[in-house]
Amino acid sequence: MYKLTVFVPEAALEPVKSALFAAGAGTIGNYEQCCWQVQGVGQFMPLAGSDPHIGAQDKLEKVDEWRVEMVVATANIEQVIEALKQAHPYETPAYDVIEVLDF
Repeated sequence: MYKLTVFVPEAALEPVKSALFAAGAGTIGNYEQCCWQVQGVGQFMPLAGSDPHIGAQDKLEKVDEWRVEMVVATANIEQVIEALKQAHPYETPAYDVIEVLDF
């Protein structure tokens, strides 16, 4: 099993979560669509050659975003990451995947 963490701008929060759940993320036992989320501020500076969804090249941008965490079964991780890349509005979404051990 894995834990997926992704950072999503407010307007895309529910569509991205829905896509991840539809791809198989967020199931714990007899529960589905499980996640944890908290709001914060992300920052980035688009460089030459980028095509930013928000902001402009060579200008520091600060954006209200949501940090969303959910578990993903090993069998679903590849399709969940593909769904993330398709649903997320950013050219390069920020996310990480951590293996979860069950003892």
